Amino acid sequence: MTDPGRTHDPQLLALDVNGVRHEVITESRRTLVDVLRHDLHLTGTHVGCEHGICGACTVLVDGRPARACLMFAAQAEGAEIRTVESLSGDGGLTDLQEAFREHHGLQCGFCTPGFLMLAEGFLAERPEATKEEIRDVVAANLCRCTGYQTIVEAVDACATARRTACAQGRKEATGCN
Repeated sequence: MTDPGRTHDPQLLALDVNGVRHEVITESRRTLVDVLRHDLHLTGTHVGCEHGICGACTVLVDGRPARACLMFAAQAEGAEIRTVESLSGDGGLTDLQEAFREHHGLQCGFCTPGFLMLAEGFLAERPEATKEEIRDVVAANLCRCTGYQTIVEAVDACATARRTACAQGRKEATGCN
């Protein structure tokens, strides 16, 4: 007979995060953001509202933006998870991060990882996005400092630069079809 008080028994999860396979023993009720931050020490993913509204915890799950505070870690097993730490694999800034820096798309920085991951996922899916489409997408995350215009400009500048690089056939271009 199962003890009703033991509904959260620890389980072994295999998570593919930023191209590295991790095995984690955790309770089934723990969220992905908690496992990323506390077990894997990937603290770039921030915890804001814990209700999926602010977007500070946005990561990519199989290439699509997802709120890590709304997802159980067990739900991510077998998926490819990318956090903001994946953007700078070589230690330098990516084109998207550089665009945020150049266009002052951040102030306090708390929401920035979520915006970067939201934009990275969106631009991979819609490299030809218009400024209006970008504005609609970034409205899904909350920022209390910038007023969004600089974030929209940063994402648009990155999208434009990526399209130009692709059209010129440059091998370092990101997101070319």
